[in-house]
Amino acid sequence: MHQLGDSSKRDARETSPAFHDVLEISESILPLLEQSVGVSWYEPGNEVDTVAAALCRLRRAAAGARGGPEGGDAAVRDVLAEAAPTTVVWLASRAISYMDEHGFPESSGP
Repeated sequence: MHQLGDSSKRDARETSPAFHDVLEISESILPLLEQSVGVSWYEPGNEVDTVAAALCRLRRAAAGARGGPEGGDAAVRDVLAEAAPTTVVWLASRAISYMDEHGFPESSGP
Protein backbone atom coordinates (compact mmCIF):
# COMPACT_ATOMS: atom_id res chain seq x y z
CA MET A 1 0.00 0.00 0.00
CA HIS A 2 1.01 3.62 -0.44
CA GLN A 3 2.13 5.83 2.33
CA LEU A 4 -0.10 8.85 2.76
CA GLY A 5 2.64 11.28 1.77
CA ASP A 6 3.56 9.38 -1.40
CA SER A 7 1.21 11.09 -3.84
CA SER A 8 3.64 11.02 -6.80
CA LYS A 9 3.62 7.21 -6.93
CA ARG A 10 -0.15 7.11 -6.44
CA ASP A 11 -0.69 9.62 -9.26
CA ALA A 12 1.59 7.66 -11.61
CA ARG A 13 -0.26 4.43 -10.93
CA GLU A 14 -3.69 6.02 -11.25
CA THR A 15 -2.84 7.23 -14.75
CA SER A 16 -1.15 3.99 -15.82
CA PRO A 17 -2.95 2.03 -18.53
CA ALA A 18 -2.26 -1.11 -16.48
CA PHE A 19 -4.09 0.41 -13.51
CA HIS A 20 -7.15 1.10 -15.66
CA ASP A 21 -7.00 -2.47 -17.01
CA VAL A 22 -6.95 -3.77 -13.43
CA LEU A 23 -10.14 -1.88 -12.60
CA GLU A 24 -11.94 -2.95 -15.76
CA ILE A 25 -10.95 -6.61 -15.49
CA SER A 26 -11.67 -6.78 -11.74
CA GLU A 27 -15.20 -5.49 -12.24
CA SER A 28 -15.95 -8.07 -14.93
CA ILE A 29 -14.63 -11.17 -13.16
CA LEU A 30 -17.22 -11.81 -10.41
CA PRO A 31 -20.12 -12.27 -12.85
CA LEU A 32 -17.90 -14.52 -14.97
CA LEU A 33 -17.00 -16.59 -11.92
CA GLU A 34 -20.64 -17.09 -10.98
CA GLN A 35 -21.52 -18.09 -14.56
CA SER A 36 -18.76 -20.72 -14.60
CA VAL A 37 -20.09 -22.83 -11.71
CA GLY A 38 -21.32 -26.20 -12.87
CA VAL A 39 -20.28 -25.67 -16.49
CA SER A 40 -18.57 -28.62 -18.16
CA TRP A 41 -15.02 -27.70 -18.92
CA TYR A 42 -14.45 -30.28 -21.61
CA GLU A 43 -15.63 -28.03 -24.41
CA PRO A 44 -13.26 -25.33 -25.69
CA GLY A 45 -14.24 -21.73 -25.01
CA ASN A 46 -16.50 -22.45 -22.05
CA GLU A 47 -17.17 -20.03 -19.17
CA VAL A 48 -14.54 -21.66 -16.95
CA ASP A 49 -11.85 -21.04 -19.58
CA THR A 50 -13.10 -17.48 -20.03
CA VAL A 51 -12.85 -16.66 -16.32
CA ALA A 52 -9.45 -18.37 -16.00
CA ALA A 53 -8.15 -16.25 -18.88
CA ALA A 54 -9.62 -13.10 -17.26
CA LEU A 55 -7.89 -13.92 -13.97
CA CYS A 56 -4.60 -14.34 -15.84
CA ARG A 57 -5.13 -10.96 -17.56
CA LEU A 58 -5.89 -9.41 -14.17
CA ARG A 59 -2.72 -10.90 -12.71
CA ARG A 60 -0.58 -9.48 -15.53
CA ALA A 61 -2.21 -6.05 -15.44
CA ALA A 62 -1.95 -5.78 -11.66
CA ALA A 63 1.66 -6.94 -11.72
CA GLY A 64 2.38 -4.09 -14.13
CA ALA A 65 0.39 -1.54 -12.18
CA ARG A 66 1.80 -2.61 -8.81
CA GLY A 67 5.38 -3.14 -9.96
CA GLY A 68 5.78 -6.91 -9.58
CA PRO A 69 4.23 -10.36 -9.70
CA GLU A 70 3.25 -10.21 -6.04
CA GLY A 71 0.87 -7.38 -6.88
CA GLY A 72 -0.73 -9.50 -9.57
CA ASP A 73 -1.14 -12.44 -7.22
CA ALA A 74 -2.71 -10.18 -4.59
CA ALA A 75 -5.19 -8.78 -7.13
CA VAL A 76 -6.33 -12.29 -8.04
CA ARG A 77 -6.70 -13.23 -4.37
CA ASP A 78 -8.70 -10.05 -3.75
CA VAL A 79 -11.19 -10.90 -6.50
CA LEU A 80 -11.46 -14.54 -5.45
CA ALA A 81 -12.08 -13.45 -1.85
CA GLU A 82 -15.23 -11.66 -3.04
CA ALA A 83 -16.62 -14.77 -4.76
CA ALA A 84 -18.76 -17.40 -3.09
CA PRO A 85 -16.65 -20.22 -1.60
CA THR A 86 -18.36 -22.81 -3.82
CA THR A 87 -17.40 -20.76 -6.86
CA VAL A 88 -13.74 -20.66 -5.84
CA VAL A 89 -13.80 -24.42 -5.18
CA TRP A 90 -15.27 -25.01 -8.65
CA LEU A 91 -12.53 -22.93 -10.27
CA ALA A 92 -9.80 -24.63 -8.22
CA SER A 93 -11.08 -28.05 -9.25
CA ARG A 94 -10.93 -26.88 -12.87
CA ALA A 95 -7.31 -25.83 -12.47
CA ILE A 96 -6.35 -29.16 -10.88
CA SER A 97 -8.18 -31.10 -13.59
CA TYR A 98 -6.43 -29.10 -16.30
CA MET A 99 -2.99 -29.60 -14.76
CA ASP A 100 -3.62 -33.31 -14.23
CA GLU A 101 -4.89 -33.94 -17.74
CA HIS A 102 -2.04 -32.01 -19.34
CA GLY A 103 0.75 -33.83 -17.53
CA PHE A 104 1.47 -31.33 -14.79
CA PRO A 105 3.26 -31.67 -12.51
CA GLU A 106 5.78 -33.71 -14.40
CA SER A 107 7.52 -34.93 -11.28
CA SER A 108 7.73 -38.51 -10.27
CA GLY A 109 6.09 -39.68 -7.12
CA PRO A 110 2.58 -40.03 -5.72
